[in-house]
Amino acid sequence: MSGETNLTIIGNLTADPTIRFMNDTGDAVVNFTVASTPRVFDQKSKQWKDGAALFMRCTQWREAGQHVADSLAKGDRVIVVGKLQQREYTDRDGVKRTVMEVVADEVGTSLKYAVARPIRNKNRNGGGRPNPKAGNDSGASDDPWATFQPSTDEVA
Repeated sequence: MSGETNLTIIGNLTADPTIRFMNDTGDAVVNFTVASTPRVFDQKSKQWKDGAALFMRCTQWREAGQHVADSLAKGDRVIVVGKLQQREYTDRDGVKRTVMEVVADEVGTSLKYAVARPIRNKNRNGGGRPNPKAGNDSGASDDPWATFQPSTDEVA
């Protein structure tokens, strides 16, 4: 959709993601905060230093939100792709507040400092739609990773 501000943020989770379920629909929504701190080179000291940290509140909905809550924890390095949105609300004291947040389209763990092995849902494909081939009785798996076995030199 045009006019939306899309962005990618890479950083670490400041706390475990929190999940809740909407009363009217039962949809899951997970909230988490990513801290992104740029590294800058100080010409005077000739050393790399931390720049000003950005703390970005993020939201992920439905099944993808449940995956975030089940998979990630405080300190995990993540890559978040989504839409930057401004939202207004009234706090408990009746004061009108404005927040900026990312409504995530994709959330993944960064492999820069970690290793991950994805586990696919058995009844879903990557697009979040029902897998028409799920439940076939041919005995052959449609998942090329289903039989993957790492060699001993691949396991740390």
